[in-house]
Amino acid sequence: MYLYGLETMATLMLSILGFGIVIFAQLRIQSSYSKYKKVESVKKMSGCEVARTILDSNGLTDIHVVEVSGELSDHYDPNRKVVRLSHDIFHGTSIASISVAAHECGHAIQDKENYSLMRIRSFLVPIVNLVSYIGYFVSIFGFLVGVMGYLKIGIFVLLATVLFQLVTLPVEFDASRRAKAQMEKLDLTSSNELEGVSSMLGAAAMTYVASLLSSLINLLRLIVMFRDRDN
Repeated sequence: MYLYGLETMATLMLSILGFGIVIFAQLRIQSSYSKYKKVESVKKMSGCEVARTILDSNGLTDIHVVEVSGELSDHYDPNRKVVRLSHDIFHGTSIASISVAAHECGHAIQDKENYSLMRIRSFLVPIVNLVSYIGYFVSIFGFLVGVMGYLKIGIFVLLATVLFQLVTLPVEFDASRRAKAQMEKLDLTSSNELEGVSSMLGAAAMTYVASLLSSLINLLRLIVMFRDRDN
């Protein structure tokens, strides 16, 4: 009974810890974004202009830069060869806008250079989506497989997620590194603004670190629950 209580407490603490890490990361990116979207860049170039400059300078004239809805919904689509920037990033001339735009162009450069980890991540996307879909289906009809079956599938889904996130993390850090290098090389920012650029890119990277840690903690939580049930 005492051991059962300890395992229950451990499961609860792991859940709280995972949730807390994600919330912390989200607050940090929102804080950095709120701060640096108010700081006008010296060059007064919009995110779209910065993206276009970086792409053209790297021979990526065939990649379009388009505006999409949402906040911080920015991403590079390797299938359609499109850099998609949210409204504030697309039109904004702040440190936040040019940093995010440059980061997405970093992914486009990775794509051009056949960056191996990006290729692996692209290969894993449909697999992880399928596994997640199966996990979602099982969560609805969990009574069909029972608690132990549900835990086994949950562990399998999280293992796939962790694998994907382990590959994603260096891809994101590399894109930020390329973004900063391009901004310096093409004189898109002043030396005084590099601290803000680094802070913005670092906060964005932290969200991926937090997601990985959260998934690892949730995986450990399910393993503890599975072992508890098995005993």
